[in-house]
Amino acid sequence: MSNNTLGKNESHRIEFKRELTPDLDLEKEVVAFLNYPEGGLIFLGVDAAGNALDIKDIDSDMLKIKDRIKHNIAPSAMGLFDVVTQELQGKEVIKIVVASGSEKPYFKKKYGMTEKGCFIRIGTAAEPLQQIKIDKLFASRTRNSIGKIKAHRQDLSFEQLRIYYEERRKPLNKQFKTNLELLTEAGDLNYAAYLLADENGISIKVAKYADTTRVHLIESNEYGYCSLIKATKSVLDKIDTENTTHTQITHKERIETRLWNAIALREAIVNAFVHNDYTHEVPPKFEIFPDRIEITSAGSLPEGLSQAEFFDGYSIPRNKELMRVYKDLEMVEQLGTGVSRIAAYYGTDCFKFTENFTRITLPTAVFPKQRESEGKGWGKSEGKGLSENQIKIIKLMSLNPKVTTRELAEQSGLGISTIERNIKALREAGHIERIGGRKDGYWQYSGE
Repeated sequence: MSNNTLGKNESHRIEFKRELTPDLDLEKEVVAFLNYPEGGLIFLGVDAAGNALDIKDIDSDMLKIKDRIKHNIAPSAMGLFDVVTQELQGKEVIKIVVASGSEKPYFKKKYGMTEKGCFIRIGTAAEPLQQIKIDKLFASRTRNSIGKIKAHRQDLSFEQLRIYYEERRKPLNKQFKTNLELLTEAGDLNYAAYLLADENGISIKVAKYADTTRVHLIESNEYGYCSLIKATKSVLDKIDTENTTHTQITHKERIETRLWNAIALREAIVNAFVHNDYTHEVPPKFEIFPDRIEITSAGSLPEGLSQAEFFDGYSIPRNKELMRVYKDLEMVEQLGTGVSRIAAYYGTDCFKFTENFTRITLPTAVFPKQRESEGKGWGKSEGKGLSENQIKIIKLMSLNPKVTTRELAEQSGLGISTIERNIKALREAGHIERIGGRKDGYWQYSGE
């Protein structure tokens, strides 16, 4: 990640540290952000004024940081932090991304759940938590999580998981169940283990419909009953084959458009698997329509996280055990970046939150009727009542819903004033609709 400016001051979510030394109480800062509702960022190799410094052995420091957080903080922070590099003022510094944890209070193991071990971010400092607050947080700690639920089957195998780790040159050892937090406190395999096992009862379906409703199902694919990792890869492969490319050749260029932005689509699929609420045994589902794809996962926003914070990149991973494994296998990147990748292309309106579910709707970049006819038949029943120029505009919009007025003029050979006049007429007649704003929106065909 590259960013040459951080701002000159620390804030409630940003902490600067000059270097990693034995005297630096790194655990204190991490614990404070784990207990803080918004999480935070710690930069190593940055002075109090926000200036980048030279780090002698950045790789060694990053390994030490991961080791200290892993072994010196409880409950486990695995899956709740990232240690990455960032370019600042031409130098490479270390950035520790810390998400707000769901098992508060977090504490330094050395001091336990006491005022010496528990901290929270207040302003620009990590302050001790009062014992009464510690007790209150512990009493309300989330216990109904996949890491704490005992799997109803204990005869589980993990050959698929082993293969995926070996492919990443991270072979699993005999202690992998402990290292990956696949055991309950009592030593039984937990529900996270059940989801990642070779066999389970989780059904993952990809459905395809003939029209924009759920009435006419034309295809149903089953990818469940196996390791969640394998199911995720299968769904990614299936939907990638559905994400076809459509080509338009103009007098100036050849324009190729995929139905959905590949980066945003992948993020939406993986997020649905990683952040799904499996405690009710409801898996994510994937539905393909002629005009959109809908990806629905169980569970609304995590408790304590607002929509504004969600879209600003604050992260409270629902299933930190899964997050850990997906990160190990490089199927997810830095914490809190998936939502921004989706919103950057489709805007925040593509997310819908209900009391029990989260749905992401990604519109296709090619209109349904255009895909069926590939431009043939316009001007007859599909273009009834439309002028030749209006049909031409709709065709261009169907190939690229984000097309601008100037691009329409260049590709159609019409003047800008002609384009604007016809767009106005098409909108007033209800043939097209503008979804979103002028900068980030797109055109949608609304019918005859």
